[in-house]
Parts: sequence; C-alpha cells; structure tokens
Amino acid sequence: IFFYIFEIDRFLTLDNIKVQQQLLLNYYDESKLLVLVIFLFIYIIAATFSLPVALALTLIGGALFGFVYGLVLVSFGSSIGATFAFLITRFIGHDLIKQRYNAQLSTFYTGFEKEGAFYLFALRMVPLFPFFIINIITALMPIKTWTFYWVSQLGMLPATALYVFAGTQLSEIKSLSDIMSPKLMLTFIFIGMFPILIKKIIKLLF
Repeated sequence: IFFYIFEIDRFLTLDNIKVQQQLLLNYYDESKLLVLVIFLFIYIIAATFSLPVALALTLIGGALFGFVYGLVLVSFGSSIGATFAFLITRFIGHDLIKQRYNAQLSTFYTGFEKEGAFYLFALRMVPLFPFFIINIITALMPIKTWTFYWVSQLGMLPATALYVFAGTQLSEIKSLSDIMSPKLMLTFIFIGMFPILIKKIIKLLF
C-alpha cells in the first residue's frame, strides 16, 4: 500500500535511473558496506512482496557495484525474497488460492508430479512467466523449501547475469528491448526446456 500510495515506482524508470546514477555512485564511494547491505535488504523486501521493481533494481545493481558484486547481490536478494514469498503463500494463502484456482493449477500439478525440480527450473528459465507468479504457484506444489531455493537461484541466474551486465552498460541502453531480444528469449526457453527433454529422451531409450 505504501509503495503504490507514494508512487515509488516512478523513481525506478530507466530514464530516472540514468539521471540518478552518479548520485548513487557517490553514496557508494562514501560508504560501500552500508550501501551494499541496504541494496540487498531492499531487493529482498521487493522480491518478498512482489513489487514491480526487480528489473530496475537489477540494473541499479550492475551500474553501482559492477558485474561480479552486482550479480552476487541480485542473485541472493532475488532468491531469498522469492523464498520468503513462497513461504508466505504456503503458510498463509495456501488454502484460499488452492480452492479458488484449483482448476487452473491442474496443469502445474501434473508437471511437478512428473518432472519435479526440472519443471521449476524450466519455469524459471522461460521469461514468459513472471517470477512472482511462479513463487505463488510453486508454494502450492509438493516441493521442499530448500529445493525451491536452489533451483530458483540456478534458474534465474542467466537472466540475472544478463540484466546485471546491462546495468554496467547503462549509458548505452535506450530501452528495455535493447536487453531482451526475441532471439535471446528463445534461447532461454530452450535452455529451460533442455533438462526435461533430456530426461524424456533417456526414458525412451532405456
């Protein structure tokens, strides 16, 4: 409610990030550890409550901290936040969501029963599914919390690396379409589906 009432998202547009980049870099130069901790905390909160700022924060991470530090912070921040969102859904909203959307969730039940962690990995790799939706859906499935965490971190890593790197080149980006091209999306989809395809091929052969 606070996020939407005060329209915080208007500060996280691509143009505004570019304008504020130098100011943020000055803060980072003055107090590196504090800025690192604050950024990680903000990212975890944003991911936990599914605020639509992940892309902007990822670009900021790359622009402020460089590729290596930015990738580590964003990867752990997004994975930890996603796991908190997963747990909140599992222990608070599980019954309500399951009762209301049971028919729509049947496809996912089948996929998780057949493929398990491979299915979650595929969902994470395919950029057509919003991450916050995956957090909610997976919380309703028969999967352990630790499995959800490490598979999510691994599955989100390629796209995370891409956007963090884009953040390091922030001045060259004119629009978000410069980052995620259709060809690149197809590549991610193929990578996500690859483990499931291999598993099915092995079953057919043996």
